[in-house]
Amino acid sequence: MTLSRRQFLERASTAAGALVVAGWWRQAAAAPAPPRGDLRLALISDLNASYGSTSYVPQVQRGVELLKSLRPDLVLCAGDMVAGQKLGLSGGHLDAMWASFDRQVLQPLLRAGGGFAPAMGNHDASSSRGPGGFTFALDRERAARFWGERRQSLGLSFVEAARYPFRYSLRQGPVFVVVLDASSATVPAEDWAWARSQLNGPAARQARLRLVMGHLPPYGVGLGRDRAGEVLQQPEQLRQLVAASGAHLYVSGHHHAYFPGVSGGMNLLSLGAMGSGPRRRLNDARPPEQTLTLLDLFEQRGEVVETTLELNTLQIVRPASLPLALQPSTGPRLQRRELPLKLGAPA
Repeated sequence: MTLSRRQFLERASTAAGALVVAGWWRQAAAAPAPPRGDLRLALISDLNASYGSTSYVPQVQRGVELLKSLRPDLVLCAGDMVAGQKLGLSGGHLDAMWASFDRQVLQPLLRAGGGFAPAMGNHDASSSRGPGGFTFALDRERAARFWGERRQSLGLSFVEAARYPFRYSLRQGPVFVVVLDASSATVPAEDWAWARSQLNGPAARQARLRLVMGHLPPYGVGLGRDRAGEVLQQPEQLRQLVAASGAHLYVSGHHHAYFPGVSGGMNLLSLGAMGSGPRRRLNDARPPEQTLTLLDLFEQRGEVVETTLELNTLQIVRPASLPLALQPSTGPRLQRRELPLKLGAPA
């Protein structure tokens, strides 16, 4: 079989990464795992490398191996699984990126058990629009095809999924999740109305933990992303959604900086990048970190224990090491959220 230059480089990169991961994993295997709850969620985001890349940095491979050992019941991914959002990438190139994600990330996690729920990121299927419709219409078409073909194998119990994978809701045991298409700054009014209807439906009202997940956060968290277009254009819509439904947490990516925040009664979780380009938090001198986060539900205790692991050292990121607050250039001050979250049905 003759390999193209791209295929050769991809396989060489994957093989080299596997050697790095193997060495790291031998060192990390003795590290204690966080205590497991009655149900474990893993939260990841921003796996992609540079535009058009079909390979992943070693930290992504480390994260996959770590998740296989931690065996979450459900992996929630807040977007940017591939490296699209570049005009000129062909359908074949987009398919190659998704095939690489499938081979290196999705299938290994599914084989380990549990489900996988994706939100679309701007590099996966941007909802940005121009005069003629979606600016990256081909990205969205290829993403819809990829996830449509795998819908039945993801281990998810959908509640409403007419516009999957762009927006949908699911119920996994005591957890209800609404996935928004926040792959650009603009979320249509009809999507907010749909999310409210989902969170006020019987499946959500009976759940003990209700999450909303979308790619963009409502306010700036990561250095270099604190500007219009990189945050939700109408964060008050999210605030109203949370207030009306009693949702426990909004999970986002995009800013490549981990921070558990709270603003005006909204519990927020900005996920760190698992892949390339980790960023420092606003007004924080700490170096950037590549992370993944676990949520362990302890039903008898009525709480959710949040644990974030740094993928280079496998050390737990201690909440006390984070800033007490972040101040975006626009919007309210984001206080560091007190952990753990409390379980419970809405009042």
